[in-house]
Amino acid sequence: MRYSKTAYVLLGLLSVEPDKSGYGLRKAIEGSVGHFWGESYGQIYPTLKRLATEGLIEASRSATTMKRGRQEYSLTDAGRTCLRDWLALPFHNDPPRNEFLLKLFFGREAAPGVSVGHIRDLQERNQRMLALLLGIEKDAQSHGGGGPHERYWMLTLSLGIALTRTALEWGEGALATLGGADAVPDRLGDGGGIPPAAA
Repeated sequence: MRYSKTAYVLLGLLSVEPDKSGYGLRKAIEGSVGHFWGESYGQIYPTLKRLATEGLIEASRSATTMKRGRQEYSLTDAGRTCLRDWLALPFHNDPPRNEFLLKLFFGREAAPGVSVGHIRDLQERNQRMLALLLGIEKDAQSHGGGGPHERYWMLTLSLGIALTRTALEWGEGALATLGGADAVPDRLGDGGGIPPAAA
């Protein structure tokens, strides 16, 4: 049976830490996979209901759960099998919708200085992201506690750091490439058509 990616996110989080409510799962997403996976929070509760109906998760019946007064869920054996089956499938990264790149691609039509401004804005965002990721890395290294999951979390984090650093390096080169050219209107013609690789 096919499930949305939201279902696998929820199954994965419950495999790490059981007895989570819908709210708890949302907070867990924000503090972990939310840094690289845009999840639709409006789908959490309908997906939890479906997973419970189909026996992939079950309502927790612990005293702690009853005391908290909210419905919490744990992974069943069937849910763990479903998660493992999905993890074994080839991954598919959907084509990104990156508005920055779209505007940069058509940057020649922008007013002077606009593209440079966008690049500087991206640099600031990436600097903040790098500081955040390095802070998470430092905290993880000092506290640990991820158990058998930790090595996978740290690999995910290290790729995020590497990609952000590469983006910052690209931004420096992009600013140098445009230099003063972006401040002066292009009077050399109408361009030469869409590059073959982008056509």
